[in-house]
Amino acid sequence: MVEISPNAVPPVCKLMDYGKFIYQQKKREKELKAKSTQIVVKEIRFGPQTDEHDYEFKRKNAEKFLKEGSKLKAFVFFKGRSIIYKEQGQILLLRLAQDLEEYGKVEAMPVLEGKRMIMFIAPKKKK
Repeated sequence: MVEISPNAVPPVCKLMDYGKFIYQQKKREKELKAKSTQIVVKEIRFGPQTDEHDYEFKRKNAEKFLKEGSKLKAFVFFKGRSIIYKEQGQILLLRLAQDLEEYGKVEAMPVLEGKRMIMFIAPKKKK
């Protein structure tokens, strides 16, 4: 006798082979796990004074990551005294968000955490 739903009033039970019941339960869990998708987060790193060519190169990579369906973590890393250029870092990240507007939407606006200014961009749903 196997208890199917213990929360029901009265509890539902069924006469069956317990091994078969366990097998079916594992099979159901495996199917649910196969259907679920894993979220991959790709990172792109900038400096506060990233040159135009480097920016374009990294923007193209970011575009590719979003097309694949990965989330994007773009950050500006401030070394040493370059922290005085945090406005430039924020402008750079906002420019990236504007350039990638058709491929993804901004999940979190640029936030300064220690020596990094971080922004997250999620891919847009495919129709």
